[in-house]
Amino acid sequence: MTGRLEGKVAIVTGAGEGIGAAIAYKIGVEGGKVVLAEIDAHKGRWREDWLRKRGIEALHVETDVASEEDVKNMVREAVNAYGRLDILVNNAGIGSSGKPIFEQTLEDWKRVIDVNLTGARLCSKYVAKEIVKVGGGAIINISSTRAFQSEPNTKPYSASKGGLYALTHALAVSLPPTTSASTA
Repeated sequence: MTGRLEGKVAIVTGAGEGIGAAIAYKIGVEGGKVVLAEIDAHKGRWREDWLRKRGIEALHVETDVASEEDVKNMVREAVNAYGRLDILVNNAGIGSSGKPIFEQTLEDWKRVIDVNLTGARLCSKYVAKEIVKVGGGAIINISSTRAFQSEPNTKPYSASKGGLYALTHALAVSLPPTTSASTA
């Protein structure tokens, strides 16, 4: 542990497993406090407990990033618990159904776009306000090579990840210089 994030508070969306869980762990190892925004309550509570057993300050907040009310609640609970926000990692995401476009429903399309792109926008909107209050921080959006190189039948996923790159660029030039936005 180097303590590079000592005193910092991060929200990681989709933190119950996989990439999000690994990011949350690394933030904690570096001394940061971690808010685990996870739609699956069981996975979120399990990950919170797992991190706490390793000496990492963590809090699970059940969150559907596609729900503005859930996102507002996530930010409120994070600030109530830790008094500040410094980092947002927009990691939550879902894949496409794999159906050809002529079989894919509009609901399939909307759910992927809502989680992968609108969710990142909502989280950025509400977390950026808190980051600016503390003098700056970082928003990190986890995208995919599918933004540039698609596989068959991944239209909603590819479009959402391409949109995430564009959202990141727009945030980077729109937020105050003390707040960075980047895509990983």
